[in-house]
Amino acid sequence: MDQHFQIATKKVILSVLTCSLLLTTGFARGEAYDGKGVKHYLKKYSGVEISAVQENRLTDYDYLIDYFCEFDFFAPKHKVNPDFLRALILAESAGIPQARSQKDARGLTQIIYATGKQAAHEILELNIEFQFASVHKLRKLKPDDLYDPAINILLACYLIAKYNHSFDGKLDLVVSAWNAGENSIVNNTPPNYSETLDLIGKVNGFYISLLKKNSRMQRYAYRR
Repeated sequence: MDQHFQIATKKVILSVLTCSLLLTTGFARGEAYDGKGVKHYLKKYSGVEISAVQENRLTDYDYLIDYFCEFDFFAPKHKVNPDFLRALILAESAGIPQARSQKDARGLTQIIYATGKQAAHEILELNIEFQFASVHKLRKLKPDDLYDPAINILLACYLIAKYNHSFDGKLDLVVSAWNAGENSIVNNTPPNYSETLDLIGKVNGFYISLLKKNSRMQRYAYRR
């Protein structure tokens, strides 16, 4: 495993990467699914490609992604993999910071205000000093603050770290908690909601695409 992949801890990497690879074959830890829906969405996004436009959009936020993914919010040395967060951004907003859904989810990672406000409160209780993200905005979080890339990415890193910790880094469960809430997961099984299953497939596809790209770049750099 190359150095880039080792940004996250071994425990999170093994569980998330294993889940990603298994998902591409349709045998997620969830044979626990009803056996039909998830396979459709995994196949749908199995060969997803990242466009040059999307890649350029992500580049604008690389410094924020890499910075906030370095914090271990819930357990020592347990960090969010930056490429997972990039995959989530691509799946949720295509890298557009002003994106807004019909359900009023906002920003790069599409955060609902109530969820963001609670996460901001929990982050402030940790008494961590951050660059880029305004403590004042976190303390008095307003819906439009979710369009601020630094605030949005910080909140997303915290929430994904939380779900990683709760669900042992399993990609399908982490994405389910993100999309449908932690209570939607019963017996370690994602809910059979088409929107959630679609997002699992999409995030998985983008994540694997990013990992493959970085692997190719590592090999090219080595050869040179």
